[in-house]
This record gives sequence, structure tokens and C-alpha cells, in this order.
Amino acid sequence: MRGEITGENTRWKILCPAATGKRAPPGRSSIILLVLDLHTEVKYVKGVGPRVAEWLEQKNISTVEDLLYYLPFRYEDRLNPRGIGELRAGEMATVIAEVRNSAIFRTRNGMPIFELVAGQGRSTLKCIWFHGEYLRDRFKPGQLVALYGKVEEGWKGRGLQINQPQFEVLDGGGGGEGELDLESAKDIESLEVGRIVPIYESAANTKLTSRWFRRIIHGALENLGPQIADGIPPALCRRLGLLDRRAAFEHVHFPPEGEAFAALQNFATPAHRRLIFEELFFLEVGLELKRRKMRSRPGISFALTENVREAIKKTLPFKPTAAQKRVLGEIAQDMQQPSPMRRLLQGDVGSGKTIVALQAAVIAMENGYQAAFMAPTEILAIQHYLSARRTLEDAGYRVVLLTGSMDDALKRSVRRHVAQGNVHLVIGTHALIQEKVEFHKLGFVIVDEQHRFGVMQRFKLMKKGDTEPDTLVMTATPIPRTLALTLYGDLDTSVLDELPPGRTPITTRKISDKRANEVWDFVRKQARLGRQAYVVYPVIEGAPAEQQEMEFANEPVGARSKTGLKAALHMYDELRKKVFPDLRVGLLHGRLSPEEKEETMRRFKAAEIDVLVATTVIEVGVDVPNATVMVVEHAEHFGLSQLHQLRGRIGRGAAKSYCVLMTGGKVSQEGERRLNEMVRTQDGFEIAELDLELRGPGEFFGTRQAGMPGLRVANLLRDRKLLELAKVEAAKLVAETDPEVSLEDRKRVMAHLKNHWQRRYGLVEVG
Repeated sequence: MRGEITGENTRWKILCPAATGKRAPPGRSSIILLVLDLHTEVKYVKGVGPRVAEWLEQKNISTVEDLLYYLPFRYEDRLNPRGIGELRAGEMATVIAEVRNSAIFRTRNGMPIFELVAGQGRSTLKCIWFHGEYLRDRFKPGQLVALYGKVEEGWKGRGLQINQPQFEVLDGGGGGEGELDLESAKDIESLEVGRIVPIYESAANTKLTSRWFRRIIHGALENLGPQIADGIPPALCRRLGLLDRRAAFEHVHFPPEGEAFAALQNFATPAHRRLIFEELFFLEVGLELKRRKMRSRPGISFALTENVREAIKKTLPFKPTAAQKRVLGEIAQDMQQPSPMRRLLQGDVGSGKTIVALQAAVIAMENGYQAAFMAPTEILAIQHYLSARRTLEDAGYRVVLLTGSMDDALKRSVRRHVAQGNVHLVIGTHALIQEKVEFHKLGFVIVDEQHRFGVMQRFKLMKKGDTEPDTLVMTATPIPRTLALTLYGDLDTSVLDELPPGRTPITTRKISDKRANEVWDFVRKQARLGRQAYVVYPVIEGAPAEQQEMEFANEPVGARSKTGLKAALHMYDELRKKVFPDLRVGLLHGRLSPEEKEETMRRFKAAEIDVLVATTVIEVGVDVPNATVMVVEHAEHFGLSQLHQLRGRIGRGAAKSYCVLMTGGKVSQEGERRLNEMVRTQDGFEIAELDLELRGPGEFFGTRQAGMPGLRVANLLRDRKLLELAKVEAAKLVAETDPEVSLEDRKRVMAHLKNHWQRRYGLVEVG
């Protein structure tokens, strides 16, 4: 008997046992299975149930569709498992063998080593796991295991072994799966050996192993209806040669015979390409729709009259670069439009972003509107405030500062003047978005170092105006194009790619702290020439500190914390008393009061301090042209973009500048690569691309906090070309300029976006 029963929201499949090779339950002549669709809750998948569904929820797997998007992170070639006797040192191999015995050993220094002996007949193979105590009860004699790794010569040439092999228990009751063990030995043969096998990350509980996922996903695909929703228009699939969606799911989980193993490992098969493009396409469609929706809102159309142009010219302290003129022109053109401007201004350190932003603010202020300038830290807000006063106050604009640490009476006074319209430009920190802050007529918003703010913080400031203000978000951290297309895909972008004249290249050197005396001698010579220096440390004192400055452990011991990292407070005393007793040494870190920070920076700018010991609080916004030396201790512990920002504090005058990256102790291979790149190039965008490669999209200056969507399939670094293609195709579809895509297909894309993607990729309002 074979057929289907259809009920409300469900379908049931009736199968004859003889046709399936499966045994029907006692007293029944047939098997009844639920026919799944992509929206079916995962608990209804055979072998899951409510309890396991709760575990899967921790992996954001709640539907069949989520389950199918839980892709293998790698594959193992078990098409031709090797015999132990055929193995040769130096090759990668898969071996399926029987567990003979296992034990824990310890080295002389106490490190635990787990040793497993696996066998095929009389041939045996040793497997070693360092720090392997966690495997003590994992294996039992008689189990069948699959082992994958690099074959090496044993100690003193005693046979062959595999160190740290990937492994999987195939049978023998040692997998710890208990009630979750779904299949017979016959099924093990079909899914576990004799094919390229998908390997999944384990989830939440040891019972949800890679082997378990294979069986569950295989069963889900078997019971999935033959037709599944596909939002990509058929014409687009044909033009780009995209695989059918159902076939893509099947092939990515269980590769067909003949699929190239290298393509699988690189996520470059037709199945991977289809699913990656799909994810990026709908993401870009969403961003394009958001951009259009924003442009349809009513905004402020600023007039760019001759009087406004003259007012801009009066604020210029120097002749602008060609890049500054071009970018200001782009911003001014946006500001004349009747819809709100949303623009990202990128510029490497020292490229003159702030003066361009202040010139744009002049356009708004000359039109009778107020401007707000929000910075992530008080020290940066103070820097911008002092700069804006120098630039704007002589022209008659009133500029005020508003930060959280200001005296309550002063804050009330500032808020009153802002609300009454007596203030043209208010510069501040998060204090600007407090409910008590009201604007008389807000028309222009600047957000600096925007990646340090949460999405809602920026949004709150934008909503302070009666009419939606124009918004300019700035960053001195160059953003790789791949991130800009996703994280900021709904913003227009301007790039300042030219440094002001007179800026000299910075000489960068990497050196061990064993040669610290040579570095200090060099700093002393520069000071005697009338120059100044920064010396930067990764921690304040090893005790709890501001999170933005404190990336390491918290316990102080002498000049170093227990991690061995030198700390600013202790090194300040050492440098002041022992190393530079003849120089004026200052200290700047995040736990000083705003008044102390401002006074220290005033003294440093006035050349009353020769050497400024600091933490990364000076990373952005500090501008002292006379400072020519940047020494970064424990440079291997800083990220690439952070090092680039620190280096950007020097080289701001005509004198030759030097950046010294001092390392302490053993440096990792990745650390060496970072430092070598810093020595090699000063190109901020090139550095940002490498930083993205090393840290990944989710960690690149905290993009998760800044609104980075969590991609399930795509990798922004690996899939750059598909991202570019997806953006082009998404723009054509939304603009209705693709003649091959019908109106009905376009409607299906929008419905698919709403039903399948919006819940996962809620996109950022600004920045």
C-alpha cells in the first residue's frame, strides 16, 4: 500500500514496508510518516522530539529549513578508507578500524596524553591526543571507529601514528547516543563509509554528534515534499546556472558520486554556490528596499546658496585636498535633496574627515537648523569640541559640549540653551540621546567612530528632530568593501583617499623588548630635538578597567599583570623615575576624570609633556603634530586595525615620524603576520582586509554589536565575488530593470524575503 492523507496543515505518507526495507510496528501493515515542508517544526522530524528540539534551539534550529541550513563545516573522504598496512608517513588518510585499547599517560611536566590503539586484523595504528583527558571514557574495545588525519612516524621510528586525529565512533554502543541511535548497521554502511561524509559541529549535548546530524538530516530530506519554495526567479536561476534549491540541499549534505573533494572543502560546489548566492541575494534585496524606503521619507532640502558657500570657505583653516572637495560635494548634493541623507564617510587616519563634517554642519546651520555631533568617548568628544570651537566660533556659531560626567547644573544649562535654539552645534557622548535632551530645530547629525555605538543609540539621536535629519556617519577604521556591502549596504559611501599635503610617511619597526634600552635612547634623542612621544600599554594596571581598554586578564603583579603584560600605571612610574628622570612624563587612561584627561592632553599639546604613557584611550581623535614617536609595548596583543589607529596618532606634522612595535615573549604565527603587515604597509584599507581575514566578519571591530547580520552559509571574505553579483542582481530586481523577471516572480521574491529571511536578517536602520 502506498499513498498520502492530507489534513489541515499536514500531510501523511503511507508506505508499504516491503517497498522500504523497514519493519512496520507490531499490529500494523504499513508505515505512516509525516510529510515535511520547510516550515515544519523540527520537533516533528523523525528522531528529534520536544526534548532534543530544545537542544537544537540553542543552535537557532527551530524548523526543517533551519536544519537544512545547518551545513557541514568540512567533509571526510571515506570513499576509499585505507588499510593500516597501506599507510605511508606524510599522507592524509581515513582509516576505519576496531578499538583495541586506550590509556592515559603523562609527560615529565605532567601533560596528559591519551593514546588509542586501533586495529585491522593483525595490523595496528596508534593515535595520540595531547591534553586528552576528556577522552578517557570515550572509547570501548570492539567499537568501530573512523579516524582521519596526517600519518606520521612513531616515536623513535616505532611504527606509524596519527596525532590529534578527527574521529567518529561508528558502532559498538560507545557513541553515547542511547535513545538517539536511529539506524541499523546497514544504514551505517550507507551514510558512514564508502562515500564522502559530511562532518557537522556537535550541538549543545554530546548526544547530538556529527553522526546523529547525518541521520536526522538524511531522514528529513527523505520525508521532505518533492517541491519546496524557491524565492529566486527561475529566469535568474537559468541565467546564472544555479542549481535547483532542493537538489542544492541534498548535494551539500550528501555529495553525489563524482563531486570534487577539493571543491567541497572550499565550499565551491554548485550546491554551495547556489545556497551562498541565495543568502546574499535576499540580504541585498532587503538592503536595497531599505535604501529606497529611506529615500521615500520626507526630509529637509537644504539650500546651497552663495552665502552658504562663503560661510563654508570662512571655516577652512587650510586649503582642502581634492578628495575633501569631492566628498563635500557629494554630501552637499545629498543635503539638497528632499529625502533624508544617509551617508558613510570613510577616511584613513589624518585624512581630514572632521573638517569635512563641520563644513557639512555649516550648510545646515546656515539654513537655520541645529547640528549634533556624537562621539563614543569623552576624550574624543572633548577633542572634537575644541577643534569645532577653533574652526567655527570666530564665524559666529555657538558650540557647546554635553557629556555624562559634567556637573548637573552645567548640564541643565546646556540642555536649556539647546532646547531654546541658542546653540548651533552640540558635541557630546551618549548624553546626547538622553530623554531630557531636546533640540529646537535639529537638522544634521554626525556620528563619529560609529562602530562603537549600538544600533538603537544612533537611531535615538536621529529621532530628536521634528523632521528626520540628514545623518553622516564617520569612521577612521577603513571598512573592507565586503563588509560595506552588507553592514552598510543601505548607506551611500564617500571615501577620503588622500592625505593633506605635508604629511610624511611613518617608519615602522618591529623589535623585541629585550632591546628596550635602545628604544628608550631613541625616544630621549627625539625629545632633545624638541619632539614628543607616546608609549602605549594594553592594560591600565591589570585590575578591572573600562572594557574598551581592557582586553586581557585582571590581576596586577609589579610592573606586569599575572599574564605577563606590562601595565600603564606601573610602567609610568618606572619610566618617570628610572628611564626618563630627565624628561617630563605624563599619564593618560580611561579611569581618569574628564578634567584630568583634558588637562593632560592640554599639557601634551602645549609641549609641557615629553613622553605620554597611555592605554588605547588615545586610539582615535588625538591630534598633536609635534608627536613623532609611537612606541607600542606588547604589540602582538593588539589587533591590526587598533595598531593602525595608534600609528595614526603620529606623522601629523612635517617632521619624520617613527612607530616602534615592541614584542614581549613568544609571538604566535598570527601575531608575527600582523606585525609584519604593519611594517610592510600604511594602507588602511589593505590592513582592514587582512584584519577581516584574520578575525572574521563577526569580530571585525565588534560588528555583531553594530548590526552585522549573522550569515548561515556565506562567508564575506571567501564569497566576495558572489556578494558583488548578488548586489547587482538585487538592485536590478528592485528597480524592475531586469526584463527577464516577471511581475509575478518579483512578488514571489518579496513574499519569500518576508516569510523566510526577515526574521533572521532584521537589517540596521543606519550604519
